[in-house]
Amino acid sequence: MNVKQLSVFLENKEGKLKKAVNAMSQKGVNIRALSIADSSKYGILRLIVSDNETAKEALQAEKFTVKETDVIVVGVKDEPNGLNTILEILEKESINVEYLYAFVSTKVDEAIVVFKIEDYEAGVKALEDAGATLLTKEDLDEI
Repeated sequence: MNVKQLSVFLENKEGKLKKAVNAMSQKGVNIRALSIADSSKYGILRLIVSDNETAKEALQAEKFTVKETDVIVVGVKDEPNGLNTILEILEKESINVEYLYAFVSTKVDEAIVVFKIEDYEAGVKALEDAGATLLTKEDLDEI
């Protein structure tokens, strides 16, 4: 179940995002999913990648600050109200979603949603108990 997301802290300046992506691509790291949140001075690039250790080493060699975080990755029906079914499970258990982002793949019939949950263990248990489709790192590698 355990999927680790990388969070990369970027100055909000021209070329910083390209430099981070280039550092990983030169080491053969594939980006599976990403999200960027920004402010006027800094941004946080959140990534699910093919090889966390290689990505971290490549980014840190370029002087980027990198943090690893546990996230929950869920297959969600790719239809109206699909996401809401998962949100209802979490709300029923009073579990706070800190943020989420989603992506799709032609290899699966579901949308794939990455959740950062305030209480990771409670989130996993609630979703498992409700029969949600939780994806592993290995599942993501096949997509």
